[in-house]
Amino acid sequence: MEKQPLLGFRRGIHNSENTEEKQTLITGAHDADVTVATERHYTKNLAFAIAACVCGSSFMLGYNTGVVNTPAIIIKDFYNASYNKRQGTNSSKYLSTISISVLWATTVSVFALGGMIGGLSAGYWCNKYGRKGALLRNNLLHLLSAALMYYSNFLNSYEMLIAGRLLVGICAGINSGAAPLYLMEIAPTSLRGFAGVFNQLAINIGILVSQILGLDSVMGTKDLWPYDLGATVVPIVIMLCSLPWCPESPRYLMLTAMDENKAEKALIWLRETEDVGEDMDEMKREAETQTRMPEFAFMDLFRNKFFREPLTISVVLQLTQQFSGINAVIYYSTEIFKTAGLSAHWAEYATIATGGVNVVMTLVSAFLMDRVGRRTLLLVGVGGLLIFSAILALSLILIKELNITVVWLPYLAIVSVICYIIAFASGPGSIPWFMVAEIFSQGPRSAAVSVSTMVNWFSNFTVGLVFPLLNELAIHQYSFLPFVALLIIFLNFIYRRVPETKGKTFEQISLLFRRPDMMVYESIIQQDSINTP
Repeated sequence: MEKQPLLGFRRGIHNSENTEEKQTLITGAHDADVTVATERHYTKNLAFAIAACVCGSSFMLGYNTGVVNTPAIIIKDFYNASYNKRQGTNSSKYLSTISISVLWATTVSVFALGGMIGGLSAGYWCNKYGRKGALLRNNLLHLLSAALMYYSNFLNSYEMLIAGRLLVGICAGINSGAAPLYLMEIAPTSLRGFAGVFNQLAINIGILVSQILGLDSVMGTKDLWPYDLGATVVPIVIMLCSLPWCPESPRYLMLTAMDENKAEKALIWLRETEDVGEDMDEMKREAETQTRMPEFAFMDLFRNKFFREPLTISVVLQLTQQFSGINAVIYYSTEIFKTAGLSAHWAEYATIATGGVNVVMTLVSAFLMDRVGRRTLLLVGVGGLLIFSAILALSLILIKELNITVVWLPYLAIVSVICYIIAFASGPGSIPWFMVAEIFSQGPRSAAVSVSTMVNWFSNFTVGLVFPLLNELAIHQYSFLPFVALLIIFLNFIYRRVPETKGKTFEQISLLFRRPDMMVYESIIQQDSINTP
């Protein structure tokens, strides 16, 4: 008897004599998808579960990303004051400028380092404790990180602040894997994209709130900045009080915990109807396939050829998000607004306004995700990033390097920043987080999310380390040009390799990667959709 490949289908499915079997698989998957997509609607329980999930996970990621940026000068003064107090009364010893710079760089970068650690372990947490269980247990660690950061000022310990940032980074890494996974697995097929965008929406809201609270007119003062860092306890408590009322992911219960009864109860709660037969049938078919597969091991993700294409797509999409230059644009935005004639005070508020644009456009993209499709939004979004980053780079070169004083050039740079933010929010910001959960079957899904999340955090760390060096030490305004070159590569990859997953069940998406030419296979499925009455 021929040995079954890891994905649980016969190699002969690619041969012409198996056309009838292949057509049955395609039609069956399509029929199930149509039923789910046309009958499932947004429910109050689903909305509650999404809000409970992102409040203490995605929102926290965004908040902790931006919370130290606005009060940066005050925190650096805290380093110096803490060091001085340790030397005893009447001491005149202070940290050197280099020491302060090293401490600040460590405080900022250790968050991304923790994210890499947490991201790589996210799959283990999600498989061992469940998606919901991982989120709840992780937020208990979040409480400890909030306490470390809050009390660091009162105990004159910048080591506590750095330790808190490392721990909160680990928690953010775990959450950035667990939250999209939970959202993807509780939403019906017709709303998966809509639900998935709420992960990035909450991240953007978190960044915006941290920027507002960090203003010197709010909490960005010498006395209040510890409360700014400790404020993370509020969304943590909200999640710990709300998420326990929500069910575990039905797919986890059915396909990992092997508890059909609990999976059905979870679906009934989420869909607010007892008519969940189609959802259960889809999961049962996947469960039957899973029973024919050898037990999945983490290294199979790299060894097995059937995982090569979806893993490559997942990794490249995460690289696209981080190496698009979004952090560099945000980093430069205040200076661009100053160049246009705004005072430092109003330039700071203008930067916050761009964060508001990011939030609004991400919300708009949520309503487009299941109508326009992931692939289309990625192509339009990355294409927009390429165009506006090139215009921005050219504007800055003309203004800063060539000293061209045309009155409209600074405004062109401002428009480029705003359009760039809109392009990023339309798809490249949100899709990489949840698409990895869509294109992998249940067995390797958690492991793939771990690898993908770790790559995202590593890219974040790399950009945060390299861009300031390029900007300060070498090429200044030319530092945007490497992002332009990378965006050309990413756009070509998306056009050639990324399939459309809109409106497809997990089973149907899995079929896309079971033959070498997945794009041809996708066209067969789409043609079948057109021909089916």
